Amino acid sequence: MNQPPENEVCSICHGHFSAPCQANCSHWFCGNCIMLVWRHGSTLRPCKCPLCRRPISLLVPSEETLRGPSDTAVSEVLRDVETYNRVFGGQSSGLVQRMRDLPFLLRRLLREMLDPRRTLPLVIRARVYIALILSAIYIISPIDIIPEGFLGIIGLLDDLLIALICFLHVAALYRSVLYFRHGGSGS
Repeated sequence: MNQPPENEVCSICHGHFSAPCQANCSHWFCGNCIMLVWRHGSTLRPCKCPLCRRPISLLVPSEETLRGPSDTAVSEVLRDVETYNRVFGGQSSGLVQRMRDLPFLLRRLLREMLDPRRTLPLVIRARVYIALILSAIYIISPIDIIPEGFLGIIGLLDDLLIALICFLHVAALYRSVLYFRHGGSGS
């Protein structure tokens, strides 16, 4: 489900992925490599992605990495990733950063909701469905804040705004799930 592409290599060490982690910008790195990048800079700030230069505020280990922490090197990388996420994953980010993280979070959420082996907490799943249903009802309904009948294409702006708010809310919910799983649990 959540694995790095098979034909690619880590862009930092240029080797096969070892304990791969996906950053909130959707790029994959070896867990140890991205931790070295973070330690090489200021450990008081999140590191920037070596490829796109976006701040990395969340690192998500692959399923394979999470299943194999029996190796001491992998368990050490997982502890470092957990620490990184605990320090930087819970910070509130600006609207621009949330918009940039939206495709990453929605894509992962959709994959997780469609995978029968993974289960989201029932409360989160219900909140996602309720948000999507209510925003769909608003978009479909003839009652609008800015009516399309009077203002034409400009009247679609409120529908687009409601859809954006819904997606941002759903992404924030899923981000909190990922944060809790990979750093916020205080383990």
